Amino acid sequence: MAGYQRVKDGDKKRVLVVGAGAAGMSCAQHLAQHPDKFDVTVIDAVDYCGGQAFSIPIDKEKHGASWLNQGVQGGSNIFHHTMTMFSRQGHHADPVKLQVSFGKDDKFWTNVFPTKLLARHTKEIKRFHTMLKIVRWFEVIFAIIPIKILMKLFFFSEEFANTVALPMVALFLGTGNYTPEVPSIILERLVTSPTYGMWYPGDPLTVASNLPPMVVFPNFSIFYEDWRKNLVEKGVKVRLSTELTEVVSRGKNGVVVKIIKRTPEPDHHNAVSAWVAPASDPHGGADAGAKETEEHYDELVLCVLADTANRILGRTATYREKKVLGSAKFSDDITVTHTDSDYMKRHYENFYNPEQAVTQIQGVDQTTRIEMAKKSFKPMYYIKEYPEDLSKLEMCFDCTNYQSQFPPEVKFEDHVFQTIFLNKKRDGHLWSIDEIDESKIIRKDWWHQLCHSFTHYLFVIPWMMFLQGRKHTRFAAAWTLINAHEVAVMSGIAAAVDLGAQYPEDLERDKFALLSFRLYYLLVYGRWYRKKAPQEGPGKDWASGLYGSIYQGPGVVNQDRTMWREEQKKGNST
Repeated sequence: MAGYQRVKDGDKKRVLVVGAGAAGMSCAQHLAQHPDKFDVTVIDAVDYCGGQAFSIPIDKEKHGASWLNQGVQGGSNIFHHTMTMFSRQGHHADPVKLQVSFGKDDKFWTNVFPTKLLARHTKEIKRFHTMLKIVRWFEVIFAIIPIKILMKLFFFSEEFANTVALPMVALFLGTGNYTPEVPSIILERLVTSPTYGMWYPGDPLTVASNLPPMVVFPNFSIFYEDWRKNLVEKGVKVRLSTELTEVVSRGKNGVVVKIIKRTPEPDHHNAVSAWVAPASDPHGGADAGAKETEEHYDELVLCVLADTANRILGRTATYREKKVLGSAKFSDDITVTHTDSDYMKRHYENFYNPEQAVTQIQGVDQTTRIEMAKKSFKPMYYIKEYPEDLSKLEMCFDCTNYQSQFPPEVKFEDHVFQTIFLNKKRDGHLWSIDEIDESKIIRKDWWHQLCHSFTHYLFVIPWMMFLQGRKHTRFAAAWTLINAHEVAVMSGIAAAVDLGAQYPEDLERDKFALLSFRLYYLLVYGRWYRKKAPQEGPGKDWASGLYGSIYQGPGVVNQDRTMWREEQKKGNST
């Protein structure tokens, strides 16, 4: 620390952003708008930008497309900040109407057509919607109660709770096997909210009969590389394969950290270093001989997982930081990207089956939905309940049906699937991962995923405002609220704004983007953002629909599969 002086008034603040995912990139983007105020450095232990959002190459001739988004695939029309970031780099999202397939055989249901499972639970479906109204009326009372308790309070059967209610939430943010612990307000809002509600309006006959309007994202590896180049042009130092191993001190003279240089892997996904896990760990021990060097900054923005932040803060962490960051729970999940259509047929419902459909529910004719399903049932998102424990789930995507770069018609045997096995430590004994044909596996990816337990909303989120800005440190990541790309982007912008950057004028004129940012900033920083932009200008007409929740800015197009048409012209899709 000798010779280092804290920045003086009028000098640039040296800001270190740790993590080049959505949060870190958006933080750097908005700090870079003020080159006179900030000297920005972004580092990441891996050799690419994007964090959990990246793309992988696949066989174009077999699958119809040359790339596949991994980790993050799509989102909602309410992701105004995310889609605006796409447009800033010349990219766009495509619209899609989501079709789901939950369960198998006599426990199967979908939002596309009514099934025998739903006909078997007509009384409970009616009571379910009554319950949601009550929860809405008395939201303050029910908000944090875990869904599993709510289901018992209203006397729902185990089959209905586990095969109908829980999958509706597990889809949202990938809450997976912690769905029973998720706060009831999330389930209620998913059905009753006209802005956030994926299943709005709920159907008292068949639970959910809408096709949620969603968006699918562009090639993430190209998008994030374009974003990196743009930041470098603006003077940001982006240092990949560079890992922060320890925060040495945080005091009146700023922040001192220790850094190592990582060895880049050919696929850019560097192995876990020896500073995180020893060589005895099958996934750890990399770069054990790397030399640590000290670096000095005025401000630190940690765009990493909560437990990672806790670890690298080490002995400099305050008691409050240890308690709050330590209260965030994570599980280790694995995504298997594969083409094993036989596995899919054994474990999921992939096609319309007239033996499972019903033409009437409570005397109401359903033939219109049935006829549509005969022609166009193409599930994109699947959930399978394990027979040994119906409250434990396996999730899956049919990426060919979902992602927009694929042709509209591809032989099922050539589809690309992503099956997600959840919480290895607790539920690994239930997994059917060994049934997937190894010869048809494209890739395996391990994830350290946030568990959206009710405890997260009691012991983490309400206390974040008391950590932000203390000891020259801010935290920006999706876990600071809910696990969504949009939240990660907003969290990065919020950290930049809190450091003195300006919230973008076009997003400020987008009334829903502004509302979302204000609520996030209030909840996570304890401050209300005051409008500064003039009323007229770009962004004013980006928000449409109720409360302006539907994004109609330059970051989304109107026609589905637009990416496929564009990729065809480039020779990247067939």
